[in-house]
Amino acid sequence: MKKLSTDSYKGVRDFYPRDKFIHDYMMNTLARVCESFGYESYDASILEPSELYKTKTSDEIVNDQTYTFEDRGGREVTLRPEMTPTVTRMVAGKVRELGFPLRWYSIPNCFRYERAQKGRLREFWQLNADLFGIEGIDADVEIISLDYNLMTGFGATENDFTIHINDRRVFENIFDEVGIDDGTRKSIMSLLDRRAKIDDFESELEKIAGGKGKDLLKLLDTAASNPLLENLLKRLKNLGIGNAVIDTTIVRGFDYYTGMVFEVFDTDEGNNRSISGGGRYDGLMDLFGVDKVPTVGFATGDVTLRDFLETHDLLPSFASPTDIMLCVIDEDSTEFADLVAKGLREQDINVAVNYSRKKVGDQIKLADKKNIPFVACVGEKERESGELSVKSLSSGESKDLPIEEIPDYIFTQDA
Repeated sequence: MKKLSTDSYKGVRDFYPRDKFIHDYMMNTLARVCESFGYESYDASILEPSELYKTKTSDEIVNDQTYTFEDRGGREVTLRPEMTPTVTRMVAGKVRELGFPLRWYSIPNCFRYERAQKGRLREFWQLNADLFGIEGIDADVEIISLDYNLMTGFGATENDFTIHINDRRVFENIFDEVGIDDGTRKSIMSLLDRRAKIDDFESELEKIAGGKGKDLLKLLDTAASNPLLENLLKRLKNLGIGNAVIDTTIVRGFDYYTGMVFEVFDTDEGNNRSISGGGRYDGLMDLFGVDKVPTVGFATGDVTLRDFLETHDLLPSFASPTDIMLCVIDEDSTEFADLVAKGLREQDINVAVNYSRKKVGDQIKLADKKNIPFVACVGEKERESGELSVKSLSSGESKDLPIEEIPDYIFTQDA
């Protein structure tokens, strides 16, 4: 019989304990900072009707990158490639019951069928934070400030990243001035979004813009002085955010953006890429036949975020969830070790009992390998005395303690 491969599906990850530790740290930090801004957690199914993505999500994602299939009831279903259409559907479904403004966040896993490479995988977790029900610059400032605080919440400084801001309304004004028809605008926006990846960008733009590409680029170069963008930059500076810049090349690939857009970039030359981004999308509720709800939000993926944290040495060292390992020396001490472990767990100490009865040195080496901070042997001597010699593997020091005093000792040492 052919042996099964131990490899995971291409473009996804297995999270072994140390990987899961890092992933949990990232997810917990994201949640903590979002909640500090008053955002509430929500979630939804990973499956959505395919039609949800066919009108406002980018054509590239819908046509080339979704995992789409027909279920047994003949319905076309898609594994979500992003969360924005889902949260919009949820809000639209209860728009009369919900109290606005809404501040919601989620960290779902999403799927896109694309070539696995640095910063991009086929399965990823993505923070989505959205503010529903507030028009204008106040909400734009808050959402950018939240993203900024997420970055600094991981220990990043302003030298580590920059925030590039733009506004889709600036583009619309320029299109009007140059005379670009509505049918061509979407193609130009898509081209601008891929600008850095295109070798002969200007000639491609000329083809699409019907010979108006040069005029378009000239107006884009002067758009940085637009009052919309200058006022936003001023408000951010008032909050102490000094690494935001106006960048008229920022477009964002999704078709649903209607106003301010922004992206956060790593400044390190070895990882100079976008980490997160978002913007205002006031018109997405139209798909569900409800009145317009002004909305602004952003997303950041765990793959690019982890690359950023690794690049800037901001990831924590692994810490075991286990506080102490009890090393059972002989078979007669097993039941006593179980009772000790039970008592410690009742006092919020996480205990692993080593039943292998290997040599004490080997058991201690295993605890050290697993980053368990304390060990204690359990044998005949301990059964008779009711005391354990608790050893700190970081300092090498040991202390004989009555069993009931072990929790306080461990808490004190951890502090």
